Amino acid sequence: MAIRRIGQILVDLGYITDENLELLLEEQQQQPGELLGKIAEEMGLITDDQLAQALAEQMAMHVINLSDFSPGPDLLEKISETMAQLYQVVPVRFEDNRLTIATASPQNLSVQDELRTFLGYEIEMVVATDRDLRTALDRYYNAAGDTVGSIITELESDDELRAQAEAFSGDGPIDLTGAEALADSAPVRKLLNMVLLLAIKDHASDVHFEPFEDEFRIRIKSDGVLYEMVPPPRHLAFAITTRIKVMANLDIAERRLPQDGRIELTVGGHPVDLRISVLPTMFGESVVMRVLDRSVVSLDLGNVGMDEPTMASFREVISLPNGIVLVTGPTGSGKTTTLYSALSELNQIEDKLITTEDPVEYDIDGIVQIPIDADIDVTFAACLRAILRQDPDKILVGEIRDIETAEIAVQASLTGHIVFSTLHTNDAPGTITRLKDMGVPTFLITATVEAILAQRLVRRVCVQCREETEPTKEILYDLQIEPKDMHKHSFYRGRGCDICNNTGYKGRVGLFELMIMTDKLRDMVMRNASTDEMREAAQANGMVTLRDAGFSFMHDGTTTADEVVRETILEA
Repeated sequence: MAIRRIGQILVDLGYITDENLELLLEEQQQQPGELLGKIAEEMGLITDDQLAQALAEQMAMHVINLSDFSPGPDLLEKISETMAQLYQVVPVRFEDNRLTIATASPQNLSVQDELRTFLGYEIEMVVATDRDLRTALDRYYNAAGDTVGSIITELESDDELRAQAEAFSGDGPIDLTGAEALADSAPVRKLLNMVLLLAIKDHASDVHFEPFEDEFRIRIKSDGVLYEMVPPPRHLAFAITTRIKVMANLDIAERRLPQDGRIELTVGGHPVDLRISVLPTMFGESVVMRVLDRSVVSLDLGNVGMDEPTMASFREVISLPNGIVLVTGPTGSGKTTTLYSALSELNQIEDKLITTEDPVEYDIDGIVQIPIDADIDVTFAACLRAILRQDPDKILVGEIRDIETAEIAVQASLTGHIVFSTLHTNDAPGTITRLKDMGVPTFLITATVEAILAQRLVRRVCVQCREETEPTKEILYDLQIEPKDMHKHSFYRGRGCDICNNTGYKGRVGLFELMIMTDKLRDMVMRNASTDEMREAAQANGMVTLRDAGFSFMHDGTTTADEVVRETILEA
């Protein structure tokens, strides 16, 4: 059954006139993505009570007045603080495994499905006003919500759960029914849900579950740095890793071989992909989750952080009809995001774009994307050969790992295609040496490579607690700045506050080093010039090194001296 439009419901209920509705629709066109009901409330045409009534009418739900209701602690425990704040819901009743929750956004039906998945209850929704909901969240959750620490304290005192978990401590065959029951127990689900929600809320990139002889660590990587959480009891290692394997559809009976899988979630209305890697260790299985939250990454080349001259040169290079453009840097330095952003900008109806990736991280409309699967010989080289028969204009190869892939990429560029790819090298000039080491002939490198972009990510100083500081002698030495010249430079640090979780950092920014292959550089490649000579020639041609890009961000207060030293090397 089709859902009636909120504007027509507001007219039918007598809250606005047809003329008001036309005005609202015109205003909504000026504010793409904004909900019509919210616009009507902001313009003073309706009250929040009327909006709640209209939403309830639209979704065939009841309206509840949260100020008339007082939930007990047992009911509040059904939904943790993190979950309540993330989904903006408050529990109002629990009967016969059915949890009734109040929401101000009943049109977001995915919340009902997600909470059913996370909590294991049937979920019924009722409508409250936005004002009442915020008041209830502040009253019931800001002081008394669950934390990871409180859940772990509760788990440590659960003797029944301890006895169940310790039954699986050996290395022999496991009782699959008992293992699944343990992994599906409410306390284990509750802890894992809390960890995942915290990771997604903090825009973490990875979650690590690490078993050791006497402890089981959980660490979250945020802004490129790992932070340890309160460790859960050691005896729950098996239960937690089994729960993850069940969610990722992996073989819970196999504990001797590495396994890879994925978990697809929708959290807060947007899709989140969790890539799961399970690795057997001396003391159990180590699990790493890569969090791919599509709402966090903005695939816009203007947002990657390049300065204007570098951006202008890079845009010019990616618009070439043929050649190879390489992006280099360590794992997690943002190479894929930069290439996706470039492809999004080039994604025009008149061009055919094909990518081959391991794995496909973000879906882009209009681009043909092929996942690598080495188990069935779907390798980069095999895919690249097939891609050339698909009449492509622009090609992305996820990574050049071997001479076979490199040779096909070169052939593709020589036959009129622009090829984008990544490589693991320390800087842009060093990429030429890496290609030679792979076995790519020098004359083919000079004929095809058009540009090399090296990049790193450094943490941003938190703007809420940023202050000037004096660097240590060690940092000055690493930066090659004489103490007597220190007054010529500004140095900043984050003092630490609630906004940045007392780390002093919030978010990350990219450092970029773009080497355009000029005729002079091509001549140097042909005569086997050293990396240092090529770096000097590229700098003379206007290339800004990673260290110099870091200096610029360091002195304007974007990042710290420690971050620049950590992520860049001296061009000796």
